[in-house]
This record gives sequence, C-alpha cells and structure tokens, in this order.
Amino acid sequence: MERDQNENSTSPQATVIEEWNGTSSTKLTKTATITATSSSSISIKRSSNAFTHISQRILQAFVPEGFPSSVTPDYVPFQVWDSLQGLSTYVRMMLSTQALLSAIGVGEKSATVIGATFQWFLRDLTGMVGGVLFTCYQGSNLDSNAKMWRLVADLMNDLGMLMDLVSPLFPSAFVFIVCLGSLSRSFTGVASGATRAALTQHFALQNNAADIAAKEGSQETLATMFGMALGMLLAHITSGHSFAIWISFLSLTIFHMYANYMAVCSLSLNTLNCERCSIVLSQFFKTGQVLSPKQVSSMEHVLPSRLTSWTSKSGDSLYKRVHLGVRVSSLDSLAMVNLLQSAGSNHKKAMYLLQQERDIINIITHKDSTAADILQSFIHALVMAKLGDQGGSMSLESQSWMDKHYEVFLLKLQSSGWKTERLLSSSVVWKANWLAEYSDGKLD
Repeated sequence: MERDQNENSTSPQATVIEEWNGTSSTKLTKTATITATSSSSISIKRSSNAFTHISQRILQAFVPEGFPSSVTPDYVPFQVWDSLQGLSTYVRMMLSTQALLSAIGVGEKSATVIGATFQWFLRDLTGMVGGVLFTCYQGSNLDSNAKMWRLVADLMNDLGMLMDLVSPLFPSAFVFIVCLGSLSRSFTGVASGATRAALTQHFALQNNAADIAAKEGSQETLATMFGMALGMLLAHITSGHSFAIWISFLSLTIFHMYANYMAVCSLSLNTLNCERCSIVLSQFFKTGQVLSPKQVSSMEHVLPSRLTSWTSKSGDSLYKRVHLGVRVSSLDSLAMVNLLQSAGSNHKKAMYLLQQERDIINIITHKDSTAADILQSFIHALVMAKLGDQGGSMSLESQSWMDKHYEVFLLKLQSSGWKTERLLSSSVVWKANWLAEYSDGKLD
C-alpha cells in the first residue's frame, strides 16, 4: 500500500509529446507540442505556421531527401551552374525554333503541309541515325571522361541551335542545314544522358541515385518553364529585328558556354580514369603523398585533348603514352617476338603483359583479367613510362616498384577518398591468352 502511494506521488502531472517534421535526423523541425494533463485535458501549441510547412514541402520536391548530408559537397555548385545553363538553353531554343518554323513556311500561304512534314521528318530521321552511330563509336568512352563529354554535349547543342537560326538565310540549303543541326543535337542527347547517369551515381552518398535523378528532373522542369516564358517574351520583343535576335542569341550562347565550363570545373570526381591516375601517380613519385579528388579536379583537363595545348592547367600527359587493350596481331614482328618471350617467362601468373614500343607502353590483358588487374596493369605501365623519363631500366625497375609500393599506393588512394575498384577507361575489347608449349607437345 505504501509502495502504491509512493508511485502515485511520483507520477507526472502532465505528459508532453513533441511533433517533428523532416526527412533526415539532421533536418528536423518541431511543428507542434501536445500536452496532456492529469485532468484529461489536451492542449496543442503549434511551433510553425502554415507558410513554413508549405515552403518545406515545396523544397522537398526539388532537393534530395536528407539534403545536404545525402549528397557530395560539389552537388550544389554543379546544380546551380547547370540550372543557369539550362535556363539560357530554353531561352535560345525559342529564338531558334521561331526561325526554323519561319523557314519551313509556317504562316505562309504558299507552304504545304506535306512539304513541311517531310522536311521535319528528314530532320528527325537524321538525328536518330546520328544518335545510334555516335553511341556505337563513343558509347563506352562517355563514363571515363564524364566531364569532357558533358561539356562537349552542350557545345554540340549550341551548334545545333545555331544551325536552326542560320537555316532561313539559305533557303536552297535549308534541309541540309537543319539536318546538320539535328545531327549535332543527337550527339548531345546521347552524351548528356550518359554523363548525367555517371554524375548522379557520383552525387549519391546514401544509395539515393533514383531520388537525386527525380529531383534533378524537377529542377530542370522549373528551369524549362522559366526559360520558355523568358524565351517567348524575348522572341516577341525581337520579332522582325534580325540584329537584335543575333545579339541576344550570341550573348546567351557565350553565357551558356561559361556556365557549362564552371559546372564541370566544380565537380570533384573520386573515380580513377586514365588522366586522374596519371596525376596522382606523378605526385606520389615526387612526394610520397596522394592528392585528394578535389585537388586533382583543379589539375585535370575538361576540354578535348586537341584543344588543351593552349590552356594553362598543369595536367599530366603521361597517360597518353599508355595504350590499354592492344591487339596482339597489330604489333610488328620484333615487338611480337619480345612479347612472346615475356609471355613464356610469366605465363603462369601474369594477368597482363607490358610491351615497350619507343615511348609508348602497350598493355595486353589476359582473357581472364579482372577490373582490379586492369587497374594494376595501367598503373604499372604509368610507372614504366615514368621511370623511362628518368633514364632507368624500365622493365626491371618498374616491376621492383610495383612489388614494393603498389599496395601502399592503393591504401593511400583509398584513405584519400578515391574509389579503387576499377579504372574508368574505354572498353577493353582485345585480350589474349598465353600458353607454354613443351618439347613433348603438352600445353601449360
């Protein structure tokens, strides 16, 4: 009895329940406090107004769940610049579409429906065929050079819209010009879609790639609506004034190119491709330390290699001397003899062979080689090329370096934030298998 009285004397006079709203434990907001007293009365005190709640719901439609902890630090700057370039694209699209429709004959009595339909069909057909051909030629290379192809894709889109704007000026070559424009934009569709998939995987820190892709679609839709509204306004203002149209189009194109360049430069990709491998290895040779992805991002090239000779970036070009997945039958007779001798001495354990041809290091991969073997073979070839620059015995010294430092190098890569599961490169379609034939005719 005394125990029951003690329990009653210590029972709470009121029970308080707090209501919180949010998709992440670090981004919760208290929305209400509910108090229940011993007399069975309940009071509810709202902690946020309806406007705050609605604004949070709207924001959730445009940012990933758990933002910002669920995405990489470079997500925000990239999306800001990407949205700005998308806005300028849709504004210019209204100008180029207006010129294209005018050239087809919309609004003219002499134009026929079947003629306009046929011209539009040829335009679309050219784009479809171009997209398929581009995928066959460069599809496997898009993932390994996501930055470069992202930039190239938008430059090709600029060229396509320029063709549409130019087409009314040359009526006799109208179909040819618009087909060129459609071909250019088909490259954009393939490259932009593939690189966007690679970047979405990069941004996802909590296996939330689908959520990031969905929210990116919402952001693009919003930019599209604003861009179309501004484009229609600009098209109305500049209608009938060719000089104003061209000034507006060229100014927006320059801004579009700048925004795209800033977007790709803001990315700090933590996957290893050929150039990033070359940069981190060269630094490891000098200091014994591995650069972080953010440090390497400021050193790698984002423009095609043929256009980077005039840039001021300090990127490493050692990787250009390494040829991965070389076809054995393409080697000359002397190189093939040296390769066969190497295969005979290493046939039981080697998953790749390296063959030097002047300043070039050829990599022949075994048919059973894994992604880890391909990464190792490429780093080995880079080491061989680096030691060759220093005047060393390339084959023996490079193997000695790999035996002593390769595992340490991989551990330092991982501790610096790099993914070392595979090398992002073009598909290795040519492989080989080496066997030793003995005097009794047996193969091993």
